[in-house]
Amino acid sequence: MKKPVIDYDLCDGCATCVELCPEVFEMGDDEKAFVKAEDKCGPSDCQEAADTCPSEAITFTEE
Repeated sequence: MKKPVIDYDLCDGCATCVELCPEVFEMGDDEKAFVKAEDKCGPSDCQEAADTCPSEAITFTEE
């Protein structure tokens, strides 16, 4: 199963991932995105979020 990971240093806080996949991603108080529910990542939604991330901060791990 692929799980999304956000590179905190690369995230620029654009919130595109939250707009595309709000059940998986959320914005923190520091205006950076984080993964709140990796188990809810659907293959198409999370991949679209990764593909549209302008800072390329979203990658996937296999588990």
